[in-house]
Amino acid sequence: MCTGKCAKCIGVTLYPLAAISILCNILLFFPDWSTRYMKEERVTAEVQYMGGLIGGGVMVSAEIRAAHGGWLGVDGGSMCNGWAGKVLIPAIHIHATGRAGCCANRCGMFLSIAFAAAGVTGALYSFTVAILGLVNGPTCLFSFAGESVWGTPFSVQYYGRNESYLMDRDLWKLCEEPKRVVEFNVALFSILIVAGATELLLCGFQVVNGLFGCLCGTCGSKGVSAGGRGAKG
Repeated sequence: MCTGKCAKCIGVTLYPLAAISILCNILLFFPDWSTRYMKEERVTAEVQYMGGLIGGGVMVSAEIRAAHGGWLGVDGGSMCNGWAGKVLIPAIHIHATGRAGCCANRCGMFLSIAFAAAGVTGALYSFTVAILGLVNGPTCLFSFAGESVWGTPFSVQYYGRNESYLMDRDLWKLCEEPKRVVEFNVALFSILIVAGATELLLCGFQVVNGLFGCLCGTCGSKGVSAGGRGAKG
């Protein structure tokens, strides 16, 4: 098993997934493509939990540098850089693990296990928040007891229905404003669910891959042996 190449493939795949999660979460703040609802704090609660941003994407911007001389890199001047985030940092580190001269050794693979575990946590958070957002439905303006109110019309609090609104498209008309907010939320939360689930699987697989790489070494390049040391002639 070439654990180094596998780690590189996983890292590359996580990049677009993290970008999709960030984009979807940002778009959810602007139903009907308007900034008005965000300013009036009438955005769906699960959107404000920022699962796509914090979990599936970037949490904080920070640079991670590895030490010189054989701590992570097999070459003396090697460094690994990344952005601090629940999935983006693991993606960058996991990708770097598969590169020659940067984390392509047992120590690097060991650290990739920790980063992948952080990715699992972030992906799980993103996935869970997206599921809740889809199940609970959007915040919108609707009529209740002869009055127009802002809230979540599909909750038991208002109508006491046990069946899901997702199974009855006629119920979607209850939301009067923002326009087509139900379709908007369903589409974006569904994408977040798929992205989060995929990230979860990839990061979970990298935990196993990193364990094999830690025990057996990588084969990410010609100049790196199973033990992680460059073959010098």
